[in-house]
Amino acid sequence: MPSVAVKLYSVFFKFLLKHRLQNRIQTQPEELNPFGVTSRPEETIASPNPLFDDGVATKDIHIDPFTSLSIRIFLPESALNPPETASKSRVTATPKRSDLNQGSNRTDPALQSLNNLPATPSRRNSYGNPTLSNLAKSEQRRNSYGCSNDIESMNLMSNAGVGVYRGYSPANLTKNGRKLPVMLQFHGGGWVSGSNDSVANDIFCRRIAKLCDVVVLAVGYRLAPENRYPAAFEDGLKVLNWLGKQANLAECSKSMGGGRSTLGGVTEFKKADSHRHIVDTFGASMVEPWLAAHGDPTRCVLLGVSCGANIADYVARKAVEAGKLLDPVKVVAQVLMYPFFIGNVPTHSEIRLANSYFYDKAMCILAWKLFLPEEEFSLDHPAANPLIPDRGPPVKLMPPTLTVVAEHDWMRDRAIAYSEELRKVNVDAPVLEYKDAVHEFATLDMLLKTPQAQACAEDIAIWVKKYISLRGHEFSY
Repeated sequence: MPSVAVKLYSVFFKFLLKHRLQNRIQTQPEELNPFGVTSRPEETIASPNPLFDDGVATKDIHIDPFTSLSIRIFLPESALNPPETASKSRVTATPKRSDLNQGSNRTDPALQSLNNLPATPSRRNSYGNPTLSNLAKSEQRRNSYGCSNDIESMNLMSNAGVGVYRGYSPANLTKNGRKLPVMLQFHGGGWVSGSNDSVANDIFCRRIAKLCDVVVLAVGYRLAPENRYPAAFEDGLKVLNWLGKQANLAECSKSMGGGRSTLGGVTEFKKADSHRHIVDTFGASMVEPWLAAHGDPTRCVLLGVSCGANIADYVARKAVEAGKLLDPVKVVAQVLMYPFFIGNVPTHSEIRLANSYFYDKAMCILAWKLFLPEEEFSLDHPAANPLIPDRGPPVKLMPPTLTVVAEHDWMRDRAIAYSEELRKVNVDAPVLEYKDAVHEFATLDMLLKTPQAQACAEDIAIWVKKYISLRGHEFSY
């Protein structure tokens, strides 16, 4: 059973959530505002840090001028290793849990505030695959190769005096560092709350970036009820299309020549750069330098948390339908963490655990009422129930799908049933069930430092590396 502290926090959490949901229902916007919001005032926000102070650099980008859609990029310091070193060595081993704890606590005050939480057993079972093997215990090497106070091309392209960008900027988009897989991460929050730049999501994405050795793009999609279905789903697909455009723009920029000179650790643009660099109407570069230098869109993974898992599954289906139209982006796998599935016909867990911890069924139905348009509201809506027929492309075409469920989560049975449907058509779709765990046990602010949260992130890294490794299945069950 969950600890007493978790139970008490759950009561407080549910009281606040119910109050906020009722306020949202009573104060729904009278007019549709397509720009929308991606965060709430009550969210605690983590500032972006473009330096590798704790092994991961971050920055925010607003990618759509017509909506509030934004992303936060998490770039692990392992991307700065020279390509020659990366090609000769094995894939970076996942750090030990003790190493991860020590490294995070040393530099991140947000993590230090979570140290005194009650420990939770890290037992877990798996469906569809044998037991996980132990990870290699070698530590990641860290260095500051290629890290300098350069001018960032997308921000400081001007003919005026030299400015200084106090963060990481690739000095050479073609030779500097390694190409890492790209992971699109969709946060949870029941459609109406949560944020891609919240403290809890920032900590989780940093952990995943380090363990999986990937560039994480945390998507700040529009929230309900300001923007109902399908706004959040369209935002997820829009980011995937933006990633493909970035890859194509980066290739065009390479063919046009660099046109930059570096002097004393500061990058300067020559006068002819505007003719050789792809720029928008305001003279800013359209090429995102971090992704151009270190992102490999041919190895793209989707990861969704709670309602974000519904978005990830939708984006995966649309990627299957698009096929080669998304080139060079290729979705090679997806991870669904306690997906926000529901249906008109209740499952066994929906009956037995309807009043479970943190997110009970009654409050989740309120969230669905705020998310779905009134004329479309149904618990068997394609966005809510993955088991209804004619939902999209054949499930046999879906990418490999890892599903994470918690023992004390009323949504668990439907997530397991969806995974079983995938396995029936030979899709690699294991299920990891964590004992004595609750919904959002690996991503909720209070539970981020528990052993189960650490174990879950490491288990995800083991499975994901089967599909993003350039050398094949180096990590397997």
